[in-house]
Amino acid sequence: MIDLRTHLRAILHASVCAGAPLLLGACAVTAPPARVEAQAPAAWQAASPHNASLTDLNNWWQRQGDPLLVDLIAAAQSASPTVSAARSRIEQARAQSVAAGAALLPNLDLAASVQRASQQSTLPLGTTSQAGFQTAWEIDLFGGRGADRNAASERLAGAAAGWHEARVSVAAETANQYYALRNCGALLTVAQQDAASRNDTARLTQLTTEAGFQSPANAALARASAAEGNSRLIQQQAQCDLAVKALVALTALPEGQLRERVAGSTAVAANPIEISALPAQVLAQRPDVFNAERLVAAASYDVGSAQAERYPRLTLQGNVGVANFRSGGENTKVDAWTIGPLALSVPLFDGGRRAANVDAARARYDDAVVAYRATARQAVREVEEALVNLQSTARRSDDARTALEGYRYSFRATEDLYKNGLASLLQLEDARRTRLNAEIALVNLERERNAAWIALYRGAGGGWTPAATPLAATSVAAGTPARATAVTQ
Repeated sequence: MIDLRTHLRAILHASVCAGAPLLLGACAVTAPPARVEAQAPAAWQAASPHNASLTDLNNWWQRQGDPLLVDLIAAAQSASPTVSAARSRIEQARAQSVAAGAALLPNLDLAASVQRASQQSTLPLGTTSQAGFQTAWEIDLFGGRGADRNAASERLAGAAAGWHEARVSVAAETANQYYALRNCGALLTVAQQDAASRNDTARLTQLTTEAGFQSPANAALARASAAEGNSRLIQQQAQCDLAVKALVALTALPEGQLRERVAGSTAVAANPIEISALPAQVLAQRPDVFNAERLVAAASYDVGSAQAERYPRLTLQGNVGVANFRSGGENTKVDAWTIGPLALSVPLFDGGRRAANVDAARARYDDAVVAYRATARQAVREVEEALVNLQSTARRSDDARTALEGYRYSFRATEDLYKNGLASLLQLEDARRTRLNAEIALVNLERERNAAWIALYRGAGGGWTPAATPLAATSVAAGTPARATAVTQ
């Protein structure tokens, strides 16, 4: 069958191209390149983070030493509509790939019929029954159906990579929300300590005011400060409750169970990651960049398919069957088979429809190339931004701790002076405000650094590699998790 198609293609190609050049314009299907350069920079512009040793991103979440985080990410990926939609796109792409591949093969149908009739002729009353196989095959002379198959295969590979990207995205979102909850808990502790300190100052000020050592205005200021501290504490508690509910929505876990596990676990900072690979290597392991590259290839094949529609089409039909005529207790059997017709269809005039389809396919290809390169630039930007944020947080960390220690010492000293009547309440409140700001800044700095590590993990592709794509597609089709692709956890 393949040899027949090859010979027919050569004969028809030569005869038609030689005899009707004005009708066809050209008999060569020339699609744009399926692979284009991503135009990645030669090296990273931002400095690599210090004290970074982990280069293998496989199962990065398990390496954090926080079982709760691992469980939350697994639950979020199971419940995520984003991951479910990505899985559905794989199944759709697989079905389209099967359909496109089937178009290259002959169709085979079984037909059967029974008829009983009486005719005003020499034929007696009888029953006619027949059955047979019918086949039709469009010979892919100019590679249009093959291009459709290749385009579908590229989209299937891209959809499988998109499933990995969805899992990485959900994992990063869950981790960010989890660290936000931990950050909120640390800020809640700061707010509790601050509120207790303000209440103690208000109580002491009220006693000294009643004894006549301070004015009623100081007592009012102390009460206002205590009320402000209590209000901030209530607001911070509400923020933590909202963070818990956000995690519940992401993971579909019962809120009571989640609160118990959070209360019974200890916060752990994110482990460092070392980015030693060049930008081009990082882009190669980004599932979103891989998917965009596959879409470029698919668009290239679509151009070839649209071009092939402008050229002749050759179809071959055939059938084989048996028939039986029964009348008066006697059977008459007939066996028959046919090969043909071998039909050639040459497009002559369509008002420019096929040419317009080629132009549209080329426009989609150009758009896919631009989108691919934009995705690659965005990937480089995400890694660069993560590196800048990591460098910034590392350089600010020591200063933030030094500032906090100094403000704490200043507040304690001012508080002792105030209790002994050697400092005013305004001085104490000013020292309290600066200490509180330093406490909050240090907690937020740790949260910012954790977010930067997560962004770097996501920017580096989450440990995914293109070689894992076929396994992912197969595993998802079977309804089982892909063991070799569980790198987003």
